[in-house]
Amino acid sequence: MHIAWLGKKSPFCGNVTYGREVTTALLDRGHQVSFFHFAQEEPPPDNWPDFQEILLPFLLRLQIYTIPTLRSRRVLEQALQKLSPKPDLIHASLTLSPLDFSLPEVCQELNLPLVATFHPAFDRKLRNLSSSTQYLMYQLYAPSLAKYDRVIVFSHIQRELLIRLGVPAERVAVIPNGVDVKKYSPGFSRLKAELDADRLFIYQGRISPEKNVEALLKAWKQSQMGPRTKLVIVGNHGPLAASLIPFYGPEHGIVWMGFIANEQKRIEILRGCDVFILPSLVEGLSLSLLEAMACGLACVATDAGADGEVLEHEAGVILKTQGVTTQLKTLLPQLRDHQSWTALLGQNARRRVRERYTLSDNITHLENLYTEILQQQPQPLSHV
Repeated sequence: MHIAWLGKKSPFCGNVTYGREVTTALLDRGHQVSFFHFAQEEPPPDNWPDFQEILLPFLLRLQIYTIPTLRSRRVLEQALQKLSPKPDLIHASLTLSPLDFSLPEVCQELNLPLVATFHPAFDRKLRNLSSSTQYLMYQLYAPSLAKYDRVIVFSHIQRELLIRLGVPAERVAVIPNGVDVKKYSPGFSRLKAELDADRLFIYQGRISPEKNVEALLKAWKQSQMGPRTKLVIVGNHGPLAASLIPFYGPEHGIVWMGFIANEQKRIEILRGCDVFILPSLVEGLSLSLLEAMACGLACVATDAGADGEVLEHEAGVILKTQGVTTQLKTLLPQLRDHQSWTALLGQNARRRVRERYTLSDNITHLENLYTEILQQQPQPLSHV
């Protein structure tokens, strides 16, 4: 099968990881992938497979949103027409750009089935400004998504939301994010020795308002966790991080590591930690959470998006998105002091990932979806 994949390679975010992991796995299973993405001429990031690559022109590319040039659609159309062999379908891991809304028309003209993965985070209860803004994103996209052959989301909550907004139920498929449980697994790490700590907590992700990292930092500072317990922050140091670091530094047991590009190094960091915390106001299905669970960490996350669903039934600790600092101020000392409890939570977390969220199962479901779509395509009339 030949898949024309439209996605992202940079800047780093969950969509980038999703595209790399899924396309690599598809190639490993013998499929052909042509990768379309918004980029200038630039060296490929680490750990990307070697496949046919088509660059689309853009005016502005941010962490989440991209503004294409006026000719990007034409570049896409011409490249799709020239691909040999012709793609069986297009899979758009939606980049949140105006081009997303043109894809159904492009694919109809080229007689190509169109699949989308819809990533935007959400909070099922619209409890804050961030969740309300994300809900508007779902409202904006729903009429266009209704024209796609299939829309992949990560949870049944997302599926129900899109159906309520008018996307036909038969076109919305739930295929959760998956993680490679062989690569992400418990193992040896020197991190505690390097940081001179007995207990390590970690946040890994973007340092952005919707991730609510400051709520965690406030709780940590107020809890006075002691000199032998430290909090590791792994993520891009943008403007928000620069405003936080002066107030939450080494004197409070907080270690800012910045963005770690090397995947094996990130795995070693996770293996060296005891507890993973994700205080987000909105989420989809966090790959960082699944990676931490696969490495056997005790995991704490808010019930934003599908993360609460992932941790339910004792696979982790679920927080409300309101009052995160207050909840963590009570919880952090308990997680520090009760090592047998956190060890059990870590075992439950890894078991949950192995049962529901493996990359291997994810790719099998995706292959089945592709096959189902292709079988439903009208066949050309034969001439007698």
